[in-house]
Amino acid sequence: MQKYLLIILSIVVVSLANLAAAAEDIAPRHIVGATTIDTDTARLLLARGYVFIDVRKPEDFHSAHIPGARHLSVNSEDFTASNLQAIVSKHEALVFYCNGAHCLGSSKASQKAVEWGWRHIFYYRDGIQGWKEAGFAVD
Repeated sequence: MQKYLLIILSIVVVSLANLAAAAEDIAPRHIVGATTIDTDTARLLLARGYVFIDVRKPEDFHSAHIPGARHLSVNSEDFTASNLQAIVSKHEALVFYCNGAHCLGSSKASQKAVEWGWRHIFYYRDGIQGWKEAGFAVD
């Protein structure tokens, strides 16, 4: 009986460890200082002319991106306050996105922009994945 209990306990521990590791890769739902938006709101903001910034790798951006989006990879040394300022002033609204809920890029970018003094930040957590799933066009 103890042998079976030990086996079951081992399975539970391994399963919990795998869940914890997977949870670390999930983007946060909210970023302090930014407004989290869904796909419908992202589409509305795009129609209103808000600046969208794709923070994925260059090859991902060139493969497909939200129409009119600018590119600034969060995981490169190019992601600086001055380079962001060259795209959008601190007084304008901006929308960050990446590959979706399993991509941490847009959350990192949003956090950095808050630290650098931007105040009108929209965090599109569902990103390009949510955009495509909604059937919206990509460039």
